[in-house]
Amino acid sequence: MMSKLTLRFPADHPTGAGHFPGNPIIPGALLLAEVLRCIERAEGASFVSCNVKNAKFLAPARPGDTVEIEHTRTAKGTIEFTCTVAGNKVLTGAVVANV
Repeated sequence: MMSKLTLRFPADHPTGAGHFPGNPIIPGALLLAEVLRCIERAEGASFVSCNVKNAKFLAPARPGDTVEIEHTRTAKGTIEFTCTVAGNKVLTGAVVANV
């Protein structure tokens, strides 16, 4: 079953000052970490030790953006996710929690 979550980055997010002045973006590592944190809470999972099977950054997320996260757990326990901003895909990926 597909689940939906929302992640909002404040317009004054501190990474905006350094990535990149005049055209700020949320760094990919931070975007991925925050998406995984949202999924962890929703799934009651722990990704303290996990295997990110894949992560593909398709477009930038920016300070002030609202990221819509759709995720589903496969029969094998992998959590696949797709993230969009205003209908545009910004990140897709899959993660498995190590037990």
